[in-house]
Amino acid sequence: MVDFFFSHIPAAGSILNAAAIVIGSLAGLVLHSRLPRRFTAITFQGLGLLTIFLGIFMAQRTQSFLVMAFSIVGGAITGEFFELEDRLNRLGEWTKARIRSKNEKFTEAFVASSLLFCVGSMAILGAIEEGLGGFPRLYVTKSLMDFMGSAAMAASMGVGVLFSAVPLLIYQGGMTLLAGTVQTVMTQPVVDEVSAVGGLILLGIGISILEIKKIKAINMLPALLYAGILASVFQ
Repeated sequence: MVDFFFSHIPAAGSILNAAAIVIGSLAGLVLHSRLPRRFTAITFQGLGLLTIFLGIFMAQRTQSFLVMAFSIVGGAITGEFFELEDRLNRLGEWTKARIRSKNEKFTEAFVASSLLFCVGSMAILGAIEEGLGGFPRLYVTKSLMDFMGSAAMAASMGVGVLFSAVPLLIYQGGMTLLAGTVQTVMTQPVVDEVSAVGGLILLGIGISILEIKKIKAINMLPALLYAGILASVFQ
């Protein structure tokens, strides 16, 4: 049954990953309803610290400070020009209205969890692994990690985390289906630089979660594309 699922269903690893987020989020929501507010608050702070640590850890993968600098600055300017954060926030608010959620943190939870689950080398390498016909070991591992992460985030931030499964499925599933093309470009140096810039974006998310300062992390997403282009040219 397991072999049939992974060998006959396109992007099965991404489907498993999205399902893990949904199940983890539901478990977190059940836990949220039974926890006093002070426990969800401290969990929220812990997630902020964890996100900052993960961002710093990923950012250290860069092999070129100049690629990172030009990517994050160029990406931020591009994202600001196209108002990516405002558009994604409007999508979050639209979704919130459609499901009639009264959770004040719905949009923040949706945006933060979508970025956290989508930004990283495992999302890229997992797509290449599965798209080229291999068993999606990376996505199976990532699914377990995201299950625990979504449970913790949903317990502290609410139902918005559950809906992050949708952009994850579109993003990872799309890359899996295009893996034959992506694999020729996504060499290890390129993956490292994209992951490093993704780490900077996660660092911004962590700072926002802890309410130290509002960082427009969504507007920095084009930096991932810049990092991939620059790294492929100058590697």
